[in-house]
Amino acid sequence: MNGSVGIVETKKVTFPEITLECGEKISPVTVAYETYGELNERGDNAILILHALTGDAHVAGKHRPEDKVAGWWDPMVGQGRPFDTSKYFIVCSNVLGGCYGTTGPSSINPATGKPWGMSFPIITIRDMVNLQYMLVRHLGITKILAAVGGSMGGMQALEWAYMYPEMLKSVVAIATSARLSPFGIAFNAVGREAIMTDPEWRGGDYYGFEGPKKGLALARMIGIITYKSDISWQYRFGRTHTYETDQELFSHTSRFEIENYLYYQGDKLVKRFDANTYLYLLKAMDLHDISRGRGRYREILKELKTPLLAIGIDTDFLYPTYQQKEIVEALREAKKEAYYWELSSPHGHDAFLIEFSKMAPILSNFLEYVAGRRATINF
Repeated sequence: MNGSVGIVETKKVTFPEITLECGEKISPVTVAYETYGELNERGDNAILILHALTGDAHVAGKHRPEDKVAGWWDPMVGQGRPFDTSKYFIVCSNVLGGCYGTTGPSSINPATGKPWGMSFPIITIRDMVNLQYMLVRHLGITKILAAVGGSMGGMQALEWAYMYPEMLKSVVAIATSARLSPFGIAFNAVGREAIMTDPEWRGGDYYGFEGPKKGLALARMIGIITYKSDISWQYRFGRTHTYETDQELFSHTSRFEIENYLYYQGDKLVKRFDANTYLYLLKAMDLHDISRGRGRYREILKELKTPLLAIGIDTDFLYPTYQQKEIVEALREAKKEAYYWELSSPHGHDAFLIEFSKMAPILSNFLEYVAGRRATINF
């Protein structure tokens, strides 16, 4: 795909305060964000891209020419790409509680002059959306053409549809659910335990110290297993071993290549992510249930008003396709406009961050339809 957005910068804006669902307030609150393309005079050509657990606002382009890696969805954003910057104004912000510029547990608490740590209030997906709404209004956006997200980003997109339907023309929810399953909560619990039982976690007050590197690495290793599929592991690693002699083989320190990969991914996250943020975002995902405090689950799904495209992945065992299908089925029962497309991929849950060429025509088609540039959807 052509049309890279080139060199970009992360911006920040600070608001006086935000009131959280738990009743506490954060004052002030800063949000880090990036934009691509231009907002039109009516302010109605915006698309909101919402990131997953360890993501950030850097969706596309590079911050410096020498950067080796572009944004996490770079092939999807730019002229001639699904999120076409010649047509749309693309916005992505780091979520509340994050560690990439938005206020979170690693930020300084102005009341103490020290990092918040575990004194940071519990946050929810709904709190994230409320902060995004504040940013959207600050940017002069009057209408969001689509709220688009995968995994935790999809949770935010669905909450946007319930909380601010008057601002939203459509939702694209990818590899996600309207409420986190017990299966997902279980894996999150093990990830939390890995961090919190690391002595270097220090009750969350580890800033200025080594920090729970082993715990966070282990939590990431657990997560990575859920993001892939048996097929992808077989194809990429099989039973390839790293031993060179029989003596090495019959040793507890010898490893299969799949083990080396997991250790690599764990160490990689430790270098770029805050352990407390990981804990807070896992808790926000656990609390995610679009019907919580609102009514019966299926009836609340039926209340969603905006056209919706749900994308499932056939090898995703963390968010199986029934979880996306049930959203579409409920909306169709209520005579709402809802579409389902299934991505066939060996890559499991992570496929939405890999299978760009397969997803591109589907997203382009839907966005063109929502924008009124085509009369029908063809997929």
